Amino acid sequence: MTTTVKLSKLTLSPINVRKRPDELLEIPQLAADLEARGVLQNLLVTPVKKPRGTFEVFDGGRRLRGLLLLAERGVIAADEFDVPVKVLVGDEATLSETSTAANFHQLKMTPAEECRAFQYFIGLNNDMDGVAKRFGLTRRFVEGRLRLATLAEPIFEALSEGAITLDVAKAYASTENQEKQLLVWNSYGTNYANADTIRRVIANETMKSSDPVAILVGEDRYAGAGGRIDRDLFSDSGDKWVNPEIAQKLAGDIMEEEARRIGEETGLGWIRPIASNYIHSAAAGLYRVILPQPDLTAEQMARLEAISERQAAIVEEMDGEAISQQTYEALDQEYDALAEEEQAIQCRAPVLPDEIRPLVGAFLKLTPKGEMVLDTEYYSEEPVRVGGVDDDDGGPADAGEGATAPQDGHAPPSAPPEAVAPGGKPLSARLYDELAMQRRDILGAALLGHPALALDYALFVMIDDRASSFSAYGSTMRARGPQDPVSGEQPVTHARTYLAEAHAGLVSSWLDHRSEVDRFEAFRALGDDSKAAWMAYLVAASLEAKPGYRAEQCPLHNRLATIMDVDVASWWRPTSENFFDRISKGSILALLGEVGGAALTARHATMKKSEISQSCNRLFAGEAIVEPEVRDAALAWVPDAMRFLDQPQADGMEMSGGDDPDASSDQEGDRAPGDEAPTDPGDVIEPEDQEALAA
Repeated sequence: MTTTVKLSKLTLSPINVRKRPDELLEIPQLAADLEARGVLQNLLVTPVKKPRGTFEVFDGGRRLRGLLLLAERGVIAADEFDVPVKVLVGDEATLSETSTAANFHQLKMTPAEECRAFQYFIGLNNDMDGVAKRFGLTRRFVEGRLRLATLAEPIFEALSEGAITLDVAKAYASTENQEKQLLVWNSYGTNYANADTIRRVIANETMKSSDPVAILVGEDRYAGAGGRIDRDLFSDSGDKWVNPEIAQKLAGDIMEEEARRIGEETGLGWIRPIASNYIHSAAAGLYRVILPQPDLTAEQMARLEAISERQAAIVEEMDGEAISQQTYEALDQEYDALAEEEQAIQCRAPVLPDEIRPLVGAFLKLTPKGEMVLDTEYYSEEPVRVGGVDDDDGGPADAGEGATAPQDGHAPPSAPPEAVAPGGKPLSARLYDELAMQRRDILGAALLGHPALALDYALFVMIDDRASSFSAYGSTMRARGPQDPVSGEQPVTHARTYLAEAHAGLVSSWLDHRSEVDRFEAFRALGDDSKAAWMAYLVAASLEAKPGYRAEQCPLHNRLATIMDVDVASWWRPTSENFFDRISKGSILALLGEVGGAALTARHATMKKSEISQSCNRLFAGEAIVEPEVRDAALAWVPDAMRFLDQPQADGMEMSGGDDPDASSDQEGDRAPGDEAPTDPGDVIEPEDQEALAA
């Protein structure tokens, strides 16, 4: 029987099959729909004996909860609101089966069907807020469904057919540009790409609204110049600027104008704007100008003496036994303030003489917060002498810290092949040194998995050092850290991170003991595996990046890498930061021709250096949309400076476990066949040495 019953006469039946909490049943959304359209489907109820005239709802519990929520909000009156119901009478088992059947055969709309439905509703009256309110949804949810409705047709069909997930569809919809959607779809399709991959590939050709360049330019200026913005409705990563070239040009104009203003104000020879907080590449080929610190004035000297006297008096007062805690803290604060004042006087800012201002310049940097800041270092195109002080290293800024110029009057040796960039131009000394350190880290990381080889290497180094006429280690064995050719912060690499994680994983409980004897006994108690891990790490952490200041490799390192079959490409990839920003545009184009042929070079030839660098950053990380063979070649490529170039063995020299190449087998080590001792091709074996070897 179909009738209506007052809402106040209805209660939820205990046999209703839906038992989830209200927050999982989306009651607020359903309540909004009931307010907008009323009850469209009868509730199934059964009468109860007490109180008389009341009914239990055994199907339609969500609708009942929605109506009760409206009554609680005061939208409807429970004593007056008529609810359409269908009254059924039967035993508990029959009614429960009916409730199950009514819910079992309900089919929820697919996301694709929701998209088309919302598109139709809003197309009728263009009232997005009204539709969102009537369905109890947020405006952003409705906007997201509308964005999905505008997906390129093949992608929307895949969503409708269940060939891709809703998350993958949202990743494609992170841009409104259907051409870009189809470009990525044709490369990835439904085969193996997840949502993160799709979103990352689409974002590669755009600029985030949080990018320093975007912050500097501002959305209004960018949009006014014709730039388009993709609103990301499915994540909190920020909107995407579809035309980064427009933002880059606007930022360039802004920074050029600011550089002109600073140049006129300071009288410097030049101010160069760079859209980065990292000036190393921009300073390549320039000379850093070292300014002398100005002498102390009479006033400053007198003030330093007064500070010293007052600090001595404060120390004496603080040592008094009758001093209160409040007085002690006040004196302590005064002492710290005096120390800061002294530091400020001692660290006087260098003064740039007016006569050399036209000869030097500085860089206008862009901070991660989008702020333009003038760098505090000065540079010149030619060496400049200031008050008897030359430039820092006698060479261009890219020669690196600690670089030593030849002192004997002879021309420096030519760069080895591994120190030459693609196209034939030599790498800068600093870049070669940094790559040498990164290659060293890879070898160290690989050695962690070969503790036996690390032990062989360590024993050889210690024994060979003891037997040689000159010892660089002294008379005691130490695990000293290497003297790296480049100081300061270095790019984060997989190998360096792996080394740090390995150190954190070492068994270090024995270090907690206070005395050397206790620590020694605790270390002795460790298992062999723990000791071997410490040994391997110490050897890995002792590796020098290169044997001298020149561009050269360590033959023994190369031999170790050959034994372990080290794959550098799996540990290290070239990026803008660690490589492409550091070589010339011509070298990058030559490299592109090497991995992708003339067509790939031609696509980049008209681009700016910074644009080519960013493109290569994606290509050599495997994130660019290119032919499979080009992607494979890019993923396998590393510069020669990062390769372990093992040298061929000299004729007649074979590896054995003893000192004598012809020693009997009982003196030989356990090395596998083919593990031959490296011989420097430049070493000449004298006749008497040959006779000794033959003996």
